[in-house]
Amino acid sequence: MEGCMWPIKTGNKAKRLLWGPPQNQISWAFMKELRERDKTQKIYDCDPYVEVYEFEENLYGLFANNCDGMGDVWMYLIIGPEKAMLIDTAYGLGDTKALVDEITGGMPLVVVNTHSGPDHCLGNVRFDKVYCHEYCEWSIKNKCKPHAWDYLFDENGNNIWLDFDRRDLPEYRDYQLIPVKNHHIFNLGGDYDVELVWMPGHDSGHAMFLDRKGRHLIAGDDVCSDVIGCGGGGRPEDPYRKYATLEAYRNELEKLCERLDEFDYIYPGHFIVKLENHLMVDILNTLNAILENPQDYDYKQEEVSGNGGAKKVRMFKYIPGFSTIAYNEQGVYIPKG
Repeated sequence: MEGCMWPIKTGNKAKRLLWGPPQNQISWAFMKELRERDKTQKIYDCDPYVEVYEFEENLYGLFANNCDGMGDVWMYLIIGPEKAMLIDTAYGLGDTKALVDEITGGMPLVVVNTHSGPDHCLGNVRFDKVYCHEYCEWSIKNKCKPHAWDYLFDENGNNIWLDFDRRDLPEYRDYQLIPVKNHHIFNLGGDYDVELVWMPGHDSGHAMFLDRKGRHLIAGDDVCSDVIGCGGGGRPEDPYRKYATLEAYRNELEKLCERLDEFDYIYPGHFIVKLENHLMVDILNTLNAILENPQDYDYKQEEVSGNGGAKKVRMFKYIPGFSTIAYNEQGVYIPKG
């Protein structure tokens, strides 16, 4: 017997057809409550595929259904005194640029990526210039390219996972992808700085963004209330694949945990948002436990892919009071040599 999640009812133009992996019950309950009852929610005519939530005075969450079978995604919009910053671009379904301009009143915009997942970077083509961590440049270019959206449709051209109008996807066009180093500062006017913090694990060039003025950490996919997949080991062709490991994540997270006084809340790339900062210590402790004994996992399972890939076997370790960390044997330690 297979169960299913109760549909979430909003005015979003996109409708779910099929999931890949099963959805997490706790995350789904949170999202259902938020999306059906939050009084700040707005859906703009210029982009009916995105739900806009005002989380804080200067911080908006832009919710988009994932175009493939993986978890639905958050983009974030920070409003500074002189510039705005858009963190991640999803699939580009709908007119993301027009939406951001309508929210900000046409402010100058800085666009950045947390990592190279298609649900976070394919919308880059809606913009002229996008920034990323230097170790992610290769991977984003490898993902965001002509025909990148083809896998969303079957051989007959029918949508596989999400019902939407194919004409509302962007056409690929060249744009400027600018790699920057760890701790690069983006100034949004006056003393409003947002810092790129390299946080590998989920991706070799994965980055978080620390909004010190707003006291928010935009965490990407290295924090998730469903499952944190941060020990995959990377793809063989990735020149920085050694950083797609739990050890690399642990090493950088140790440094971030010394800076908990710089932010109060965490906003991940998927599901539950506004998590408290001490969660990072719980994740760090769980990473250390795995590194001490990778075979001491809580469970192991074969999973179907939600984006057209092969099945994979992963091990899972519980983060007390939160979710799990998922990894495979190749994704635990940084390779020597």
